Amino acid sequence: MDEILIEKTIVYGSVFLFCAGIIFFYLRKKNKASKKTFQKIEIAKEEGLHEPVSLHPYIDPNVCIGSGACISACPEKDILGIVNGKATVINASSCVGHGACFHACPVEAISLRIGTEKRGVDLPHVNQNFETNMKGIYIAGELGGMGLIKNSVEQGQQAIDSVVKSKKAAKNNCLDLLIVGAGPAGISASLAAKRAGLSSITLEQDSLGGTVYTFPRSKIVMTSPMNLPPHGKVKLFNTSKDELLNLWKKVIQEHNLEIIENTKVENIVPQKDESFKILTNTGREFIANNVLLSIGRRGSPRKLGVPGEETQKVAYRLLEPETITEKKILVVGGGDSAVESALLLSEENEVILSYRSKNFSRLKPRNKENILKAEEDNSIKIIFESNVVSINEKDVLLRLKDETTQQIENDLVYIFAGGELPTHFLEKAGVKITKRFGYIMKKY
Repeated sequence: MDEILIEKTIVYGSVFLFCAGIIFFYLRKKNKASKKTFQKIEIAKEEGLHEPVSLHPYIDPNVCIGSGACISACPEKDILGIVNGKATVINASSCVGHGACFHACPVEAISLRIGTEKRGVDLPHVNQNFETNMKGIYIAGELGGMGLIKNSVEQGQQAIDSVVKSKKAAKNNCLDLLIVGAGPAGISASLAAKRAGLSSITLEQDSLGGTVYTFPRSKIVMTSPMNLPPHGKVKLFNTSKDELLNLWKKVIQEHNLEIIENTKVENIVPQKDESFKILTNTGREFIANNVLLSIGRRGSPRKLGVPGEETQKVAYRLLEPETITEKKILVVGGGDSAVESALLLSEENEVILSYRSKNFSRLKPRNKENILKAEEDNSIKIIFESNVVSINEKDVLLRLKDETTQQIENDLVYIFAGGELPTHFLEKAGVKITKRFGYIMKKY
């Protein structure tokens, strides 16, 4: 009996030690991973990348089980990580709002939010049906907080579903729907309206593609598979601007969509019969039962307000970089648009990038890597903590961090200081706007 007891003790002891060893190595590996993630968070804080600037995931630590499904689902690098068995955000400002983490979480510990407790974001009032506080005015896409192409496409279709369900009575000489903006949300909505049998017209203040049209010609548009009923499923991952615009043109021609370009909506006037009169910059007027706003958040480019900014050498978007050669160019800004434009222009020109902050804090990882490499090989000169004082015929004056000024010989200036929310336009139409802090995007 003693021998049997001793054998059992040895067996149980061996099993215990084996299990204890597994647990030990698991916990050590887990601890190493946590330390590594924590170090990345500290670096992100130093570089100003830890705070979100747009739509971002919020992880409830009381619900998270640390499965890592969100990390695997995220198409970007080092946005999320695990610390002490819980998912956490690392480089929040690099998040572009795919929402893949939200859908992948097995316990619904993730919500998608815009704004933080400290930094608010102005958003129009929109309910779960994409309708604003003004009955009959809907919003889809970037204006409502969703910037990605796939998200905008989905919202455009969902907004039309809501228009159909509203069952507003048809009126004589009145469109069922007028769509403002021919970007991804607008084109998607135009298709959905056609499928639903709604009489509709789409107006675009610039050219087909909306915000996509303003991208530099060779800019790579990051997107993912999307459904365009009745066109079908479209698989896109790394697609150039031209390829995407050609897709829109093909869809419009195949389905005979009526899109009027270079027509800006100046005012939306509610009528007594609950329809809307739409006034445009061309003098044309439209009457519609419903209006869908699928415009961007940057209604007008934000200006620096410095002397000389009104001259012809200044531009706020870059459309044809390949036609600009042998120029001395100043690019102002530190966001993705500024950096991408500077990189494109540097191929055939002498480029200086002026940025008011001490480092880049909201760049996509690939852009940050490329611009720092360009600085290292002297193809672009970067002047951090600098501000434009004046823009002159043959030069530009910058104020540096030590309050001294630097005069730079210059031919062209490109300013990428963001845009201003079309607040006045929305408020004239009766749409309420509120500054949101950590607002949960429930309709996602």
